[in-house]
Amino acid sequence: MAYNLLKGKKGIIFGALDENSIAWKTAQRVHEEGGTFVLTNAPIAMRMGQIKELAEKTGSEIIPADATNEEDLSNLVTKSMEILGGKLDFVLHSIGMSVNVRKGRAYTDENYDFTAKGWDVSALSFHKVMQSLYKNDAMNEWGSIVALTYMAAQRTFPDYNDMADNKAYLESVARSFGYFFGKEKKVRVNTVSQSPTATTAGQGIKGFDGFINYAEKMSPLGNATAQDCADYTISLFSDLTRKVTMQNLFHDGGFSNTGVSQEVIDKF
Repeated sequence: MAYNLLKGKKGIIFGALDENSIAWKTAQRVHEEGGTFVLTNAPIAMRMGQIKELAEKTGSEIIPADATNEEDLSNLVTKSMEILGGKLDFVLHSIGMSVNVRKGRAYTDENYDFTAKGWDVSALSFHKVMQSLYKNDAMNEWGSIVALTYMAAQRTFPDYNDMADNKAYLESVARSFGYFFGKEKKVRVNTVSQSPTATTAGQGIKGFDGFINYAEKMSPLGNATAQDCADYTISLFSDLTRKVTMQNLFHDGGFSNTGVSQEVIDKF
């Protein structure tokens, strides 16, 4: 069901890879709610995914950009405002990658060149995106910027590897930049700490099936799906949450506040 929550609003969505991705489902929901947007992803990710299909379905344009490259980001921001006809109202940062995970390197045996690359893509890119938006005065007042995270930033999940450190940094950037964006531009910055979700990226983590099944048994409401996350993100883009900023918002069916569930007790 659509409510026209984003009628007339414009934005940028990073990270739509395929129909399993949260960014993809968020783009669909933005479109349903009357919003318009530019889609962007790294050139290599675009070759792997089906972003053109999403663009056609939502009447959107695509601007390739490396989120770690300041020149690419500045170009993305200025071109997006030209295409959309003005300043932006929302931005979704849905980007994450660990070379150590991809290469099978344990947390206790990191390749630090891999670590630096993963940190740049997964975490520092969020600062770079916001700095580009800030310097280009690209956001309308009461706009909303959202990044996706996971509670491995607060608790230890051994196989999440260096992505846990990246997410902790990402959440800190949201608070720090959120202060300046709020004080000076009246723009909101939040992170959504999502349940483990069966996206293409999520399934690349060792032991993911066990990971997601455990969370399902622990969460009173069960895991939040990618579609659920898209719906929640829409609420954060809307005017209904104008005074919510600098928050890490758990969207996980209650997992983050559950010590143990009866299902887990029964299992063991």
